[in-house]
Amino acid sequence: MLRWLFRKQIDAFDRTHGYDSAYVREILDADLDAALRFSKVMGLTKYRKGVATDAWYAAKLVGTLTEDCGPCTQLVVTMAEHDGVPQAVIRAILNGDTHAMPENVLLAFRFAHAVLRHDAEADALRERVVATWGEKGLISLGFALTVARFFPTLKYALGHGKACQRVKVGNAEITIHGHPQMV
Repeated sequence: MLRWLFRKQIDAFDRTHGYDSAYVREILDADLDAALRFSKVMGLTKYRKGVATDAWYAAKLVGTLTEDCGPCTQLVVTMAEHDGVPQAVIRAILNGDTHAMPENVLLAFRFAHAVLRHDAEADALRERVVATWGEKGLISLGFALTVARFFPTLKYALGHGKACQRVKVGNAEITIHGHPQMV
């Protein structure tokens, strides 16, 4: 019965987001306990308190792009579009065009990059994040960045990873050349 419910949820997710969750189905087929534990991670993907939606997606996209997973990047883009993030902002994040990002998105983008590089600049940016969005905002960005890396890494480990090349924002395709650096 639980497997049946999981499959229904996976199918609904795939239909809503135009995604292929074959790797999740494989986990479910192999081990129900593993699927149950996997499902607990899903709660972290939805935690967004105190931080603006577009800034939250900036951290998610930076984390996802770090793992270079085309379908996962597309999924986050699709979710951002559904949540009302302007396409110009999404394109700026994907291209690393810091001049085209609103200030709050730029802060989240720079913070995410500094954290991933283990750069000392993360400390000053963290202070700005807390001053802007509070502790809950910092946790939101931390979860967004961390969990965004979880899925592509797991997919690659299970043999389902695909390299980023083109991502569709609206009706336009964007070619991604590796991890976007700050311009």
